[in-house]
Amino acid sequence: MVNIKNIIIGIAILILTIFVAVYGISMIYEAPDWDDYCGEKSTGAVETEAECLFVGGKWNSYDVEIPKPVGTDDEGWCDIDYECREEYDVAREKYHKTIFLITLPLGIILIIVGVLVFGLEIVGAGLAGGGVGIMLWGIGGYWQYGSNLMKFLLSLVGLVAVIFLAYWFNKKK
Repeated sequence: MVNIKNIIIGIAILILTIFVAVYGISMIYEAPDWDDYCGEKSTGAVETEAECLFVGGKWNSYDVEIPKPVGTDDEGWCDIDYECREEYDVAREKYHKTIFLITLPLGIILIIVGVLVFGLEIVGAGLAGGGVGIMLWGIGGYWQYGSNLMKFLLSLVGLVAVIFLAYWFNKKK
């Protein structure tokens, strides 16, 4: 018979495990802030390529793919945030890689502890589920930067590890 109270407690442990990890890591290792890289730029009108380069932007000329707007004499436009956005994106990639490298082993440890250590099934299931959630948070942030080969290999290793753990744990019982 299914005990609804235990299911709710297990879900609460899962969610709170994720919250503790996410906010604990965020207190120690802060994400890059847009304002630290680009902030408020008050450059005024930027109408020439030279002005654009001077303020750290990238000049974009109108062409066939991006036609000149009707009623303008401008030869192009300035992406004012180009250089600072590039620096910000590099910092974000580094941040997400570090989060990934922290959360992957932490999630694996929580899954193992949840499955092997806790005799009370509801606590173990909640911790193991929290471990999965923590790994998803870390992997999700870094996923966009990884190659398809890396994504495939991580997914394959994770699948094999979880299947092995499930077999090992159930044989033990």
